[in-house]
Amino acid sequence: MPRKNKGGWNYIYRTVKRIPRGRVVTYGQLARFLGVPGGARTVGFAMAGCPSGHGIPWHRVVGAGGRLLPREPYASKQRMLLETEGTTFAGMKVDLAAHEWQPKKSKASRLNLERNAKRKPR
Repeated sequence: MPRKNKGGWNYIYRTVKRIPRGRVVTYGQLARFLGVPGGARTVGFAMAGCPSGHGIPWHRVVGAGGRLLPREPYASKQRMLLETEGTTFAGMKVDLAAHEWQPKKSKASRLNLERNAKRKPR
């Protein structure tokens, strides 16, 4: 399992909180946007370890192509939560063309990208 940075995964959770209702982002898109070391897999670990009761909409982060990746019963819960927000599905996948979120880079995320770019690989 990838190591957390000193601030934990809070920078990932803060960005996930910005995803509007009815919108989704993939693990890979979120990883690229934040410059997460370890990429989509690290974002997946962060979402799996998402603390409850903190208002983090974990269900708005989906797999490549809009796939729901959690195992049951969480996949059904994720689909139900997304559908209650008005998210539509094309078969078993979220309709990304209609619901994909394109975040705007804030000053904080730009600084995070710069910090990660300067970090030496291990």
